[in-house]
Amino acid sequence: MKRTPSIPTILRRLERAYGHRPWRKHRSGIDGLIQTILSQNTTDRNSMAAFASLKARFPRWHALLDAPVSTIERAIRSAGLSRTKAPRIKNALREVHAPTGRLSLAFLTRMPLDDAKAWLQSIDGVGPKTAACVLMFCYNLPAFPVDTHVHRVARRLALIPDDCTADRAHDLLERMCPPALVYPFHLLLVHHGRTTCRPRNPRCPNCPLANLCPWPTTNQ
Repeated sequence: MKRTPSIPTILRRLERAYGHRPWRKHRSGIDGLIQTILSQNTTDRNSMAAFASLKARFPRWHALLDAPVSTIERAIRSAGLSRTKAPRIKNALREVHAPTGRLSLAFLTRMPLDDAKAWLQSIDGVGPKTAACVLMFCYNLPAFPVDTHVHRVARRLALIPDDCTADRAHDLLERMCPPALVYPFHLLLVHHGRTTCRPRNPRCPNCPLANLCPWPTTNQ
């Protein structure tokens, strides 16, 4: 039986196959929070369209604080579940605004990582993945988001137990991944899961991790 490869070893292989992924700031913290809520249970294309529509309707997020939920719903309809997401977005902005009168999440960078994640997850509709996405993509903090691709690839590589839930995987992968590698490792696992380690008909013969991965052997 093959041994579970180390994260640095996996990352080197993935970088050789797909290229290096240096960190870049994706959005402001508030934009990232709204975008990630919109992305829940829908495609990237739909959530991006909804974000653009919402931004066009509310060029300044402060205007959204007092807007009717029905107006927000209409603006984000393309994302799906607008009746759930609209009040969540409005409530999230109110939670951010209440302590200081500002719409900024920069204060999270001055908190211990676990406290920053807990603060975000205290907001209705913000779970481990949403919190980790905001912290990693917007502030380069080593919170590890786990989507369906990361969850699948990590299980196949035996980095996490096969029965590990996605919520539990956030903590496990975050603890085992060196902080400086969290961002590139996350992005490359997502890319690998989309292009090679697919849910059905994975391209194992062409996989850059083929001789490291225990999954093909255990599933033959």
